[in-house]
Amino acid sequence: MQLLPEGARRLAAWCAVLLLAAAVGWVGIELCSQVRTAVVPVLLALLGTALLGPLFQRLVKAGVNRSVAAGLTCVAVVAVVGGTVYIVVAALVGTGDEIVASLKQASKSVTEHFGAAGTSLDDIATNSKDLLAKFGGTAASGVISGISVVGEVIAMAVLALLLVFFFLRDSHRATGALRSLAPRGTADTVEAMARRAFEAVEGFMRGTTIIALIDATCITVGLLILDVPGAVGLGALVFVGAYIPYLGAFLSGAVAVLVALADRGVVIALWALGIVVAVQVLDGHVLQPMVQSRTVQMHPAVVMLAITAGASVAGVLGMLLAVPLTAAVFGVLSELRTRYSPDSAAESSADGS
Repeated sequence: MQLLPEGARRLAAWCAVLLLAAAVGWVGIELCSQVRTAVVPVLLALLGTALLGPLFQRLVKAGVNRSVAAGLTCVAVVAVVGGTVYIVVAALVGTGDEIVASLKQASKSVTEHFGAAGTSLDDIATNSKDLLAKFGGTAASGVISGISVVGEVIAMAVLALLLVFFFLRDSHRATGALRSLAPRGTADTVEAMARRAFEAVEGFMRGTTIIALIDATCITVGLLILDVPGAVGLGALVFVGAYIPYLGAFLSGAVAVLVALADRGVVIALWALGIVVAVQVLDGHVLQPMVQSRTVQMHPAVVMLAITAGASVAGVLGMLLAVPLTAAVFGVLSELRTRYSPDSAAESSADGS
């Protein structure tokens, strides 16, 4: 190694570190995938705890027993999530045929101006029901596998809800338990890192919820003004989609525009598209900087890479978990930088002297 210049030795050292980190990360992902029915509920429960912590704390401060407060919080979650799912499904099921009919009508207009592009769109709309029927037949042939998947999802959801209950109820014991598990002499550092990571996730979840609520309210009001059917359900879909940055807003907004096209025609659909775009511009340039200014700041490119990596590893669930987990990592790195940067070391030496 001494024969190599200093720059080459530094490059080799960094390559070794990166390869080791990548190997550890890959092994961790593989292990998590093997025990995903246990890992996923824990991650979802941590996100739920970060989001629902303020409500639980208010109930406790009001004199409610911790177990009762945690139970009431979980009941509220079930009511909100169940109601949202019902509203979204009811809104979309009722307009499915209209969306197909509107696509066919739109294809005729496109064909007049663009030829083959409109023909392709018309073919897609015409054959959509056949494609869905074939897909349904394929799914029916694997009904046992489908039932197994549904059962696994339900089991993970129930486990996550139970874990939220226990995490909320016993949150006052978390610090002591973490310090007892930390290696000797590292308890303060481990506690600070865990606290910063949880604060980052907590800030991200709260900020995203506020932004999602504002986006959903604005789009719902706009769709109600345009007299688009199922406006409340579409607003609920926007609220849910906001937890997947960028991509979720795009998909939920596209559904809203399609429903407007199905029932109200091209002009109203264009107005709906304008409302969705205006809300997203407001989101990206005003709400995100203002609401999440106190949380871990991540560049949009980092967010997109995190979503892409999460999707490649765990599909939709990975997309949902990728950004808060990245926020936690940024929180840990920020704490380490604060503790071990040369400036902080110099300040510590000055205080000691």
